[in-house]
Amino acid sequence: MSVLDVFGYLIDLLAVLLLALGLKGLSTVRSARSANGLAALAMGLAVLGLLLQLQPDPIAWLWIAIGTAIGGFLGLITARRVPMTAMPETVALFNGCGGMASLLVAMAVALYDSDGADLVELISIVISVFVGAITFTGSIAAMGKLQGWLGTPGWTQSSVRHGVNITLAIAALVAAFAFPGDPTGAPLWLLLLASSLLGIGVTLPIGGADMPVVISLLNSYSGVAAAAAGFVVGSQLLIVAGAMVGAAGLILTQVMCAGMNRSLVSVLFGGALGGSAPVGGGGDEAGYSRIVSCSAEECAMALENAERVVFVPGYGLAVAQAQHALRELSKLLEANGSEVSYAIHPVAGRMPGHMNVLLAEADVPYEQLLEMDTINPEFPRTDVVIVLGANDVVNPDAKNDAQSPLYGMPVLEVDQARQVFVVKRSLGAGYAGIKNALFELPQTAMVFGDAKAVLQQLCTELRSQGVGKAA
Repeated sequence: MSVLDVFGYLIDLLAVLLLALGLKGLSTVRSARSANGLAALAMGLAVLGLLLQLQPDPIAWLWIAIGTAIGGFLGLITARRVPMTAMPETVALFNGCGGMASLLVAMAVALYDSDGADLVELISIVISVFVGAITFTGSIAAMGKLQGWLGTPGWTQSSVRHGVNITLAIAALVAAFAFPGDPTGAPLWLLLLASSLLGIGVTLPIGGADMPVVISLLNSYSGVAAAAAGFVVGSQLLIVAGAMVGAAGLILTQVMCAGMNRSLVSVLFGGALGGSAPVGGGGDEAGYSRIVSCSAEECAMALENAERVVFVPGYGLAVAQAQHALRELSKLLEANGSEVSYAIHPVAGRMPGHMNVLLAEADVPYEQLLEMDTINPEFPRTDVVIVLGANDVVNPDAKNDAQSPLYGMPVLEVDQARQVFVVKRSLGAGYAGIKNALFELPQTAMVFGDAKAVLQQLCTELRSQGVGKAA
């Protein structure tokens, strides 16, 4: 073993430790930004350690440098230009890229370096191709549904989809068993095709309300595919990193399912929750008979006298890019002596942690972000709740109506507050595609309009009353 090999292994060990610290730090909002930096440094060290161990020739180094430069440039442009509303789609795309990377590694080894491979390596190639293909096509399908490019076809809500998916799974299984006998032939391509179509077939029927679960699950899949690719190329670091990402994704998936009171089986194989609702909300506005609306001026009057105010952010806040206006309003209320906090539902938005990321962008203090279990007991003593673009996660029918599709789903109990203002463009339904009983409660008033415009009006009204001048 050369000195470079030893140095490379030491770098790998350091990378694993940094990656573990990074994943640990991502568990809290306060440490997430620095933890992300640690994880990025770990990945950079991992690449360096691998290069030192491989000691490639100059031509290989050149190709690696070109690929790194192109990928780094595209990543930088994406990070700077993607709006917060498109972050879920971007995360889905990145999950797909991870799956595709593992798939390409396994395919390259199978086609050009499978001679003399032992059984473990062949099984690892099969797993990497199978999971990598499902991750890639499933992530692209999820991105298309989130972006509004793909709908939920009617046939996917019938038993036909189960027959199609079972057929594809059997075809992939047959190809997997046949692969060791012919690593470069038809079994490999059948496995690739069946797995790719299976990824689409499983993801396409899933409704929009279940997308946070799907994104976290696909993130787990990308880790599993990476771990399998680590066995393929003999990289302990890739095995460890992939296993950590896979485990973290599974834990997050379980948290998302618990937040919706849905099992993973019902998400993947049950009926679509919200499959008919268009992206970003919408739906039938009929069915409401006791709606009370008010102006921003009336809402500002209630805020001026409120001792405790809770904001409930939802996807509508992200669409309006209103996080900075919300932070400005909260500062005015704090200067007026109000206690301000933010109620965060685990599946609010279109991806896990969407609202946390959105509010962190506006420098909202971490201690004001309260999870559902913490904030729910506080609503009865809350003077004013302002719901900003959230819908299904505040629907009291989830607690009160056993016939509701949302029944049993844990929700933010804003209906217990003294007064509720709901800021929405219209009475359109959320992703579940059903009416919201909150809108008709006697303590609820609708403030129709764009969230950013409404929040700016509230700031103007409060300033006109002298609120915040002393701050």
